[in-house]
Amino acid sequence: MSNLDHGKFTRMTTTFHSLLALDVFALFFTGYAIMFNDELWWLLELMGGNTGVAALHRLAGFGLIALIVFWITLMLISPTGRGNFREVIMTKEDITAMIQDFKFVLGRADERHPNARQFAGGTADEIPLLSYIGKGVVYIFSVELTLLAISGLLIWNKTGLAQYFQTKVAATAFVVFHGLLGVIMLMGVMFHIYEHGFHPAFYPVETKAFIPRSMIPEHHGDGEGTGIERLELSPTWHFASTVFGVLTVIGIVSVLLASIFDSGYPVPEALTVGGGPTSLLLTIGVNAGIFVLFTGLVLSMYGNVLRVRWEKQLRQRQGSTPATDGGNEPSDD
Repeated sequence: MSNLDHGKFTRMTTTFHSLLALDVFALFFTGYAIMFNDELWWLLELMGGNTGVAALHRLAGFGLIALIVFWITLMLISPTGRGNFREVIMTKEDITAMIQDFKFVLGRADERHPNARQFAGGTADEIPLLSYIGKGVVYIFSVELTLLAISGLLIWNKTGLAQYFQTKVAATAFVVFHGLLGVIMLMGVMFHIYEHGFHPAFYPVETKAFIPRSMIPEHHGDGEGTGIERLELSPTWHFASTVFGVLTVIGIVSVLLASIFDSGYPVPEALTVGGGPTSLLLTIGVNAGIFVLFTGLVLSMYGNVLRVRWEKQLRQRQGSTPATDGGNEPSDD
């Protein structure tokens, strides 16, 4: 093990992360089955047709609202929640790290700032829990999920929405906004899956996003260094990362193109450039994006399986700890 294995979050945060991921994947699968019903006809039929997928989408939407309300309440009333909130606030060091990173990219700085080296093998004392990039991801996802929930509620009853704003155009605008926001969020989630699932130090899954830091020791033996020098590159990483990198790019580009060519939703028919042509390549590309999302769902489930196995091993080790009265010797398992 190395410093890279140290836990990031509390048990509550890791549990919330898993529940939120599951709900967001459900929203994506149902939402895109509605949005791209030509390209994803099989997914639409698999979830019960138009009626079934719409019901599942609304159910997942209410689940998202419940999770958002729960998390905001936790942030306000819980000491741990308030501590987590303080962890994601941008600091002066984060701003300095961001500026130095820009200089580093432009060749005007010799190295990256320590606050930006989340994966660079520094010690736990040198590296913050979240770099400015990690905090930015939290901000972006928080805003997107909140806007998705609000716009989803507003378009839940299209007739009532049109009456409230007195115009059909206003109601349509919320529908378009909801769809386009979903497409934008899709890009972020796909990059998030690729970044954390196929990073060479964590492949195939970043376990510290699922295992609470209370269950992971902060010390891994004597000697200098962080332990990164003991990591070995998986023999399948290069092939897997290349394939899924290509699929991620193809999926994102195809979803963006399908959003333009599929008239009516989420882009209004008046703004489409192709009138919704049926394209085999576009269909393959959109399905490639869905495959990347499905892979993310599988990796999330695998991360939770690892957490359960980790907890079981800890219980076994604690049960085999020698007692003061001359109990059993500790097991090597």
